[in-house]
Amino acid sequence: MELTLITSEKEWEELRPEWDELVSSSFRPYPFLQFWYLFNWWKSLGGGEWSKVNSTLQIVTARENGILVGIAPLFFSYKTGFEPALRFIGQIEVTDYLDFICLPDKLDEFLRQLLDFIDLNQDLKTKKLELANIQDESRTIALLEGLCQQRQKNFELKVLQPSPAIHLPATWEEYLQSLNKKQRHEMRRKARNVERDYQVELVFLETSSNIEDETKRFIELMRYAEKKAAFLTPETEQFLLGFAKNSEKPACLQFASLLLNGEQAAAYLNFTCDKKLWVYNTGWNPEFSKASPGWVLLGKLIQWAIENGLDEVDLMRGDEEYKYRFGGVDRHVVQVVSE
Repeated sequence: MELTLITSEKEWEELRPEWDELVSSSFRPYPFLQFWYLFNWWKSLGGGEWSKVNSTLQIVTARENGILVGIAPLFFSYKTGFEPALRFIGQIEVTDYLDFICLPDKLDEFLRQLLDFIDLNQDLKTKKLELANIQDESRTIALLEGLCQQRQKNFELKVLQPSPAIHLPATWEEYLQSLNKKQRHEMRRKARNVERDYQVELVFLETSSNIEDETKRFIELMRYAEKKAAFLTPETEQFLLGFAKNSEKPACLQFASLLLNGEQAAAYLNFTCDKKLWVYNTGWNPEFSKASPGWVLLGKLIQWAIENGLDEVDLMRGDEEYKYRFGGVDRHVVQVVSE
């Protein structure tokens, strides 16, 4: 493998077609690893999570016979409470899952050569890796641990958060039967009540037209929740609005809205890829609180996912109670540190 260090946005942008092609074939084809998402994250450094002054691109690519086979999407940064280290572009707060981008049969060799490259390359800002938001079943964890043991390097693993997911059966009725009796009754009752009291529509916006307007409306819905309003700094809004500006072909980006009597009562910002529905963020209008619009919309999205042959609804990071009531089963995201 030929490994190369990329430190400029221009060099990175030139990789876009190859980058996305490799993500689609990678052992972990997360939507968060697609070029448009990570480049947008970099523009605001996660909505201001990291300082532009203290941050530098440190992307490492690997080629075999000129073909891109592996990417370590890294950047160097530090701030109060966080020592200088190489981290995944995208970590920590606004991105749910991160990992290396690599062909499945090349991962072992790529990580071995990557650690050698980090040890020997004088242009890298540090030799320390602090990689967050890795799913706990990722091959990356065991491979890195083994490689660190071979090199007598320190390796630490820390569990960050649960990330529940709903594994979907073949039919909606089977899904309902998988829930406990109380939850099944609640879902049916709320669905009946909202259909009785309102004209109900489930609307998707999945094309590039009007995505910026849809994002602005979604941000306004988020503001109704006190915790999310505090989260919505100007920098974070810039990051979210960048979804519309930077996703030239946002095939995986999905806005789903629940309209009650023609008004937007709730909305979910999702991704769809790898036969999964990834629930990224939510917002709802408290004027419709009696109708439980967020609850109703999630039920409709689960039914939509089943009817469209998806395997999973990933509710992503966080241990909110509703995730388990809808049948979420825990997995976890972790952080690994190597030095």
